[in-house]
Amino acid sequence: MAAAVSGSSCVASASRKVGSFLFKSVIIGQAATDSHIMESQRPAKLEFAVQMTCESCAHQVRAALEGTPGVKSFSIDVSKEEVLVESALTSAEVQALIESTGRRAVLKGIGGSEQDLGAAVAMLAGVGRIQGVVRFLQLSEGRCLIDGTIDGLEPGPHGLHVHTLGDLTQDCLSCGEHYNPHGRQHGGPGDSERHVGDLGNIVAGPDGRASFRLEDGQLKVWDVIGRSLVVDAGEDDLGRGGHPLSKHTGNSGERLACGIIARSAGLFQNPKQICACDGVTLWEERDRPIAGKGRSKASAETPAAHL
Repeated sequence: MAAAVSGSSCVASASRKVGSFLFKSVIIGQAATDSHIMESQRPAKLEFAVQMTCESCAHQVRAALEGTPGVKSFSIDVSKEEVLVESALTSAEVQALIESTGRRAVLKGIGGSEQDLGAAVAMLAGVGRIQGVVRFLQLSEGRCLIDGTIDGLEPGPHGLHVHTLGDLTQDCLSCGEHYNPHGRQHGGPGDSERHVGDLGNIVAGPDGRASFRLEDGQLKVWDVIGRSLVVDAGEDDLGRGGHPLSKHTGNSGERLACGIIARSAGLFQNPKQICACDGVTLWEERDRPIAGKGRSKASAETPAAHL
């Protein structure tokens, strides 16, 4: 996806990445089950660039998607090397299905069934090998889809929050407090008394990957662009733990990884094939790190982001 934030064309280009490996299991983020936030079953439309050269390629992609639970519909255009999928699966799951055919895929745009109400993306990086991509799609005036995959975490639950500031000058320490425009106490994502930025917990599996697809009734894409998304070391107690920090942060520990939330491309809004800042093509960057020394030149010491 291309993020419209001045001076960040490389990050914008990198935001198209989403998991290159078939993951063996998907651990869905835990969330409250009332009307504010829940595991989302509402389909979204995902636009992928896919390396295809012939109808045989299209046949294999079609076979991978057809009949898969959670895939509502899809279309394939070999001449444009494009696959459009309407699905209730995470974007990483859909990409894994496409790439199971041996063809590389890059997510270029995301949209809902209604008019385009806005989309955003955060590229997370932090301690050690932690990195991830989280996308926000405004499905309607009152519903925001949050679709993400984060790798390199310790197995178990981790607090996830939108923070007030999009400031990474001191890494995650300069992101400010939880986004809390109404001045409320910290709570669970299903509580009426909560920070707008309180997204509860995501859960990493034994492989260190957390993959999640949530809906929230308080978060609005247009309110969080330019702010930051942070994943914490521990479990958010949702304000119920009795610790002095419970009503402030959920006592979820240090900030492990973070990224600025930038506006991103909707469906058919991203024709970009090359990053103007470093000349890395769509397919070259697919196998490069998000940023740093390994991006402009392949390095055995710097693993690909695989996002």
